Amino acid sequence: MSNFIVGLTGGIGSGKTAVSNRFAKLGVGIVDADVIAREVVEPGTDALAKIAAHFGQHLIQSDGQLDRAALRQTIFSDADAKQWLESLLHPLIANETARQLAAVQSSYAIYVSPLLVEGNQQGFCQRLVVVDVPESVQLERTMKRDSNEQAQVERIIASQASREARLAAASDVIDNNAGFAELDKQISQLHQQFLDLARNSKAP
Repeated sequence: MSNFIVGLTGGIGSGKTAVSNRFAKLGVGIVDADVIAREVVEPGTDALAKIAAHFGQHLIQSDGQLDRAALRQTIFSDADAKQWLESLLHPLIANETARQLAAVQSSYAIYVSPLLVEGNQQGFCQRLVVVDVPESVQLERTMKRDSNEQAQVERIIASQASREARLAAASDVIDNNAGFAELDKQISQLHQQFLDLARNSKAP
């Protein structure tokens, strides 16, 4: 188990996955809240059955998977629906997160979550890395990636912590608006820093 945990966050479309993938290639254990959020609603789970019963079978695709885009549209236009869904999923996600973090064997672990700041989840992290891009870049990347309308992406951005709040909470910032070569350079430097910090945290 890694006793040194690095939180990694950023707004939608900031490039958290691109960053975490690069840390993974360096041998760092990654625990991703978005991946876990999908795992807890896989076909056959109690959570998926409860979601279908609450919102309707139309949210279940022909292959049995949850239609996440349709669910996202539902909850971002209905605060009560969002609260109900969070009360169902957040405890499941928290338990699975703890289990996966405990299983990481690398010198330090990275916990990736878009809600680290606004969800006050950074308490168990020794460092908090924010992947930062301007909101205009978030909009462009997310609309292109998810084929979402601009208004919907703007609502998602508004529901997350502000760029200023994330940067204020950060112990380290990755600028993901300067190309892959610069991104790799920043990650390499942080990796060495975290290895040193993790090593020193184990010293008597």
